[in-house]
Amino acid sequence: MPNQVQSSNYKRVYDLEERTAKFGEDIIEFTKTVKRDDITRPILNQLIRAGTSIGANYCEADGAESGKDFKHKIGICKKESKETKYWLRMMAKAVPVKADECRQLWKEAQELTLIFSSILKSKNKN
Repeated sequence: MPNQVQSSNYKRVYDLEERTAKFGEDIIEFTKTVKRDDITRPILNQLIRAGTSIGANYCEADGAESGKDFKHKIGICKKESKETKYWLRMMAKAVPVKADECRQLWKEAQELTLIFSSILKSKNKN
């Protein structure tokens, strides 16, 4: 069950590969709704990069060649999910009418951050 983690909040198993891919898709769909201007353009670019790379790095972690490689890739997933939260915060400030949508995406990025933190913590005990 390498792709799956138990969520204590929902008491069911999530496929992290699917969940991170869905999150990346949600980021893409969200960014399509934001008007591009001098302020939003760089934020959108960074948000797309960070938000979509979580899933790509998770796929790499799932195919890791060693425990060390796995921990490194999961660490990148955690780092990218934290960065995504940052860019969502900046977007909410830049485009206040999008703040509620940013907040919902931020919550999912936070859950992913916590999941990756938990994975790293469990792997560091081994």
